[in-house]
Amino acid sequence: METRYNPAVIEAKWQQYWEEQDLFRVTELSDKSKYYVLEMFPYPSGRIHMGHVRNYTIGDVVARYKHMQGFNILHPMGWDAFGMPAENAALAHGVHPAAWTYENIDYMRRQLKSLGYSYDWSRELATCDPDYYRWEQSVFIEMFRRGLAYKKLSPVNWCDHCQTVLANEQVEDGACWRCHQPVALRELEQWFFKITDYVEELLEYCDRLPGWPERVLTMQRNWIGKSHGAQIEFAIESLDGVITVFTTRPDTLFGATFMSLAPEHPLAPRLAQGTRQEQAVQEFIQIWKQRDRSKGVVDELVKEGVFTGRYCLNPVTGWRMPIYVANFVLMEYGSGAVMAVPAHDQRDFEFARKYDLPLVVVIQPSDHTLIAENMAAAYEDPGVLVNSKQFDGLASETAKDAITAHLETLGLGRRSIHYRLKDWGISRQRYWGAPIPIIYCERCGMQTVPESDLPIRLPLDVEISGEGGSPLARLDSFAKTICPVCGGPARREVDTMDTFVESSWYFLRYACPDYQEGILDRPRVNYWMAVDQYIGGIEHAVLHLLYARFFTKVLRDLGYIQVDEPFTRLLTQGMVLMDGAKMSKSKGNVVDPNELIGTYGADTTRLFCLFAAPPEKDLEWSDQGVAGAFRFLNRIWSLVKELLESLKSAPPWRGTGAELSPELRRLRQKVHQTIHRATSDIEARFHFNTAIAALMELVNDLYKAREEPATDPSSNHLAASVWREAIEVLILILSPMAPHLAEELWHHLGHPTSVYHEPWPQAEAAAMAADARLVVIQVNGKLRSKIEVAAAASDEEIKRLALTDTRIQELLAGQQVKKVVVARRKLVNIVV
Repeated sequence: METRYNPAVIEAKWQQYWEEQDLFRVTELSDKSKYYVLEMFPYPSGRIHMGHVRNYTIGDVVARYKHMQGFNILHPMGWDAFGMPAENAALAHGVHPAAWTYENIDYMRRQLKSLGYSYDWSRELATCDPDYYRWEQSVFIEMFRRGLAYKKLSPVNWCDHCQTVLANEQVEDGACWRCHQPVALRELEQWFFKITDYVEELLEYCDRLPGWPERVLTMQRNWIGKSHGAQIEFAIESLDGVITVFTTRPDTLFGATFMSLAPEHPLAPRLAQGTRQEQAVQEFIQIWKQRDRSKGVVDELVKEGVFTGRYCLNPVTGWRMPIYVANFVLMEYGSGAVMAVPAHDQRDFEFARKYDLPLVVVIQPSDHTLIAENMAAAYEDPGVLVNSKQFDGLASETAKDAITAHLETLGLGRRSIHYRLKDWGISRQRYWGAPIPIIYCERCGMQTVPESDLPIRLPLDVEISGEGGSPLARLDSFAKTICPVCGGPARREVDTMDTFVESSWYFLRYACPDYQEGILDRPRVNYWMAVDQYIGGIEHAVLHLLYARFFTKVLRDLGYIQVDEPFTRLLTQGMVLMDGAKMSKSKGNVVDPNELIGTYGADTTRLFCLFAAPPEKDLEWSDQGVAGAFRFLNRIWSLVKELLESLKSAPPWRGTGAELSPELRRLRQKVHQTIHRATSDIEARFHFNTAIAALMELVNDLYKAREEPATDPSSNHLAASVWREAIEVLILILSPMAPHLAEELWHHLGHPTSVYHEPWPQAEAAAMAADARLVVIQVNGKLRSKIEVAAAASDEEIKRLALTDTRIQELLAGQQVKKVVVARRKLVNIVV
């Protein structure tokens, strides 16, 4: 055994051994219980960063720990390989997106292997591989036939910088989730997945995922946004038609004094047509269609609008309500029209004050009287109805149902449920994505590509110009084709699928990546699914995680799988920070994992990521913390080296401990307490930081015990066995976190097989039990002495020892003892 710990040599040695032995390859043919652990797969951007390292290290520890517990482990890795960065790189560096992507995959794979992760690389996949996306195209065709995939003209989120459409979930505070540039609305023919068909199940199952963080479930519930209310029709004066409004406050209908439409509302230009307001309305619409109007931004906007020149009629009061186009109304909420009740909605209140529109109080609070002219803000809380005809005096909550029922009798409204969630727009006007398997024929119309022609391969001979629209449209060899029905000339769909489609089912394909008869091999997928532990960032709460849930339910209904949900447990790890800020190239605060591994080794890198913070919390980078982790591993190396000769021939202790000296019993007690603590910390909460802290305490105690003559393993065969047990336990608990060092030390102890195949150590209750306990002695309620008694001592024995204590006998001299009380074998109270 080398004198110094040399991670570079050790880690290269064991990584080669694992690969040669194919140690982490797994099959379904096992009598063990399965455990599927998965980290969100990376985009092959070129380099892994410390966020990746933390994420994948957490997953690797879970996989190794569960394997030692006896589970059959599936722990795969692949690449989320389609997307805009590849095209941007092609433009910037003159390299093809495919070449850029696969070169990055090769580099990042080597990086991941250098960290010693226990991936079954035989299951590796890349979503840009035709052998992967061909099955996605097949599912698209099935969804199209069932009405779950459809195309329509729709206002969509357009990122001018990325030259593509974005789903609602990909717009963050009015900006593109990828490039952070402002997003505007455009009307385009787009493909959609009908996620709204599953809205109730997606919402209901949020209550059936106890293994998910409540924060993520709350974000999904809010994004789905179920609201109970009423749908109300307002007749348009002097025009045929109505404006339909959804409101959660039908109790305020008698206070509605004007109508507000979103700039994108299709009625807005029609209403203004032929009026004096036509030009002003057109200009207002044009301005606000191009501006950032996400919900968070709209809430902060100065409320602005323009009168359309038209009126609608309040269905219960008959009032002529002027119709405005307003910048604070969003098309994706409700119907894009809002009945404005300025006395009881703050946005309407601000708008009404600005444009001198009337306020009518229809809800009075219980503790004071509202006067419209004196109001400084809207009153939005519950109360009692006034100025509402036959509904006066009703509590506002009761009035919601009563007024809705009244509207139903009039045929002017009905009870309604509204969802914020909209269908998922999947069309992207980009090259580097999965082609949509649709053909357009002037004679036969829209047709699906025959299954026998799949995959529709993304051509490699395409020019990436960066101009608007899909470059596939300019490639005749791809765009021009033959109609599968009539054989006449036709054209292909040139939009590609949103990259989130690929990541919505990759975890299923890992179960059968070699299967060529269909999208999924049902027996294998049903053996592994659902994923037992999923690990990734919370930023995907309403993107990838919601889409994956939807896609899983679709594939279930298509008959491919049996599970309702893809991920049983979810862990959302915190970010890696430096000086309080997220690591990023733009901030210049990035730590290169390669440099870290080159200086300290993979095990130190892994250990620091695990020890610096609990997985769900942000990790603050610390050079001192990294150095400390390296010192700790060196201490373990030095301790084992020092003891090795004494331990080589000694078997680990397996006795009861009765024949051991008190010093050796204390040593075993610490070892088994460490097993119990580390197991509890990992099993219950994945708190690897406290499990490592327990190992550090054990190592400190082992160094102290090394100084005691009574525990010297070189002269006492019992001591050698106890030390052998202690060192093996230390290595076994360390092995999921620092696997290379653990393998090396396990090998030096004489074990012929990998530590990966060893069972997780079990804590013995008898070994953890204390040999003695401290008992406090009181005389007439005052503390007078303390004694140490055997842990198993009875109450009578404790009473005898208390009364014979030297200090107590001195205090009791000449006094009569009336009563002696022993409380829980921890306290003795002597009454004199």
